[in-house]
Amino acid sequence: MKFLMPKFKDKYHPGVKKDLKKIDKPINLEIKNFYIPKILNDPYNSEELKGDLTGIRSYHFKQDNVNYRISYLIYDTENIVYILMIRKRENFYKILRRRF
Repeated sequence: MKFLMPKFKDKYHPGVKKDLKKIDKPINLEIKNFYIPKILNDPYNSEELKGDLTGIRSYHFKQDNVNYRISYLIYDTENIVYILMIRKRENFYKILRRRF
C-alpha cells in the first residue's frame, strides 16, 4: 500500500481538544486516522457555509447513526487547513458561531 503525503498541513483551534474528549474513543480515532487525512488531501470536498459563516467549510459524516461535523478554514497560500471545531451535528452551527 502506497502512503500519500497530505497536500495540506493541519492546525487546530484550542477548543478542538475539548471537542475530541466529548467523542467516543473509537470514533475519535477514526476522525484522527481517516477523516482528518481525507480532508487534508482534498479540503474542497466539503460544504462551504453561508451567511455569517461564509469562508468556513463543513465536512459531514455519520457514525453509528450519529451525524458529525468538522468545520475548518483553508489557507491556500500556506497550504494549511485550520480545524475550528469537531462535534456532533446537534447545535453545531450555534456553537461554531460562538467559537468563531
